[in-house]
Amino acid sequence: MSTPGRAAARVRRPFLKQDSYVNTQVALWVGFNLFVLAMLAVDLGLFHRKDHAVSPKEAGIWTLVWISISLAFCGGIWHFSGSTPALQWLTAYVVEYSLSVDNLFVFLLVFSYFRVAPEHQHRVLFWGILGAFVMRAVLIIAGAALVQRFHWLIYLFGAFLVFTAVKMLFSKDEEMDPEQKGIVKLARRMLPVARQGDGSRFFITEDNRRKVTPLFIVLLVVEATDLLFALDSIPAVLGISQDAFIIYTSNVCAILGLRSLFFVVASLMEKFHLLKVGLSAILAFVGVKMLITYFDIHIPISLSLGVIGGILLASIVASLIWPKAPESGDDRESAKT
Repeated sequence: MSTPGRAAARVRRPFLKQDSYVNTQVALWVGFNLFVLAMLAVDLGLFHRKDHAVSPKEAGIWTLVWISISLAFCGGIWHFSGSTPALQWLTAYVVEYSLSVDNLFVFLLVFSYFRVAPEHQHRVLFWGILGAFVMRAVLIIAGAALVQRFHWLIYLFGAFLVFTAVKMLFSKDEEMDPEQKGIVKLARRMLPVARQGDGSRFFITEDNRRKVTPLFIVLLVVEATDLLFALDSIPAVLGISQDAFIIYTSNVCAILGLRSLFFVVASLMEKFHLLKVGLSAILAFVGVKMLITYFDIHIPISLSLGVIGGILLASIVASLIWPKAPESGDDRESAKT
């Protein structure tokens, strides 16, 4: 015969399990973000305390460090949650990391246009990533919640990715003029901008007034570029998993390695000229993968990872086998006109 106390315990038990689950999720989110902030503090405060041009060797070492940390995190997911979430995380990470390469082209053009000294580029990318954490967290949590509530958004995102893939494939490489971008015009209109910069500082006092430096304008352009990039990449990873934690952590780990990867591949951009074709193929594949779920066709996550990795490898190898033909003098003159 059960007592009232035992009956009450049976009633309370599900609530206790739910509370425990919520507390675990909160701990995971808080713990991950604290770890990332600690690593960034060590990066900027210890290894990059003094402004200096990042050498390819140093950038290569940091790239391996961030990739190793990311794979170790993926191993932790495998250990505690199983193979399926781990493979979802790894696939999302590879997609995000590969799509980031396209973003590096824009960063390179921005730094070149504003003539940002090599020793100041790391600082701009560092603070740009901190802003990206906040923007991506909002977009990912909102996107995952919307997809779970309105499943038909998956098909909308899939169609958007296919459209973006076609647009990327047939778009021509053009010179970028950041001065024509709305963010630069708005910043110059709304903010007091100093006539000259002062090293890596974002704020200075000029004419007895606090002003932003031109380097701060560059930071705003980097932030805006990352936001536009996230509008493509986040729908892509939503096609792999709708778990907000998996999407967010894979995104963060990818953009953490983006800074060092920038300095590694900055001098190799022209060699991998067919990478853009590979990236458009990846977007198209993920978009089609999302669309065919309407017919109850689901591609296994292990096969998706293999296809995405194969496309990346094929585009890199093809770029090396068939290098880009150098532009002739006539071509360069016609491009200017």
